[in-house]
Amino acid sequence: MPYVTRKLIHLRASQINACSLCVDMHARELKKAGEKDERIFALAAWRETPYFTDAERAALALAEAGTRLADRPDAVPDDVWDEAARYYDEKALAALVIQIALINAFNRLNATTRQMVGAWG
Repeated sequence: MPYVTRKLIHLRASQINACSLCVDMHARELKKAGEKDERIFALAAWRETPYFTDAERAALALAEAGTRLADRPDAVPDDVWDEAARYYDEKALAALVIQIALINAFNRLNATTRQMVGAWG
């Protein structure tokens, strides 16, 4: 999975989970990797913008579904999974799922312990 795709899903999950530390960190990582402001600023509305590839959109949809598990009875709908599988092979899908799980765990750890953006100095 491309580095930028991984960072996009980290940032999107962090936005959903309102983890200020992670939102700041992942936005900075994307900027450092050469991402344009338009993509970083528009990420929360990725469905309504032309800035993301089809593969990135599939990864973002899976990240949102995997982050919002309680929002629907079928946490990750088949169409979301199938679309991700169009762009990512089995190994990349596994990596994607692990990245989604990890960022959600880090978001929850940071939010629960009230880690604040900028508090590290």
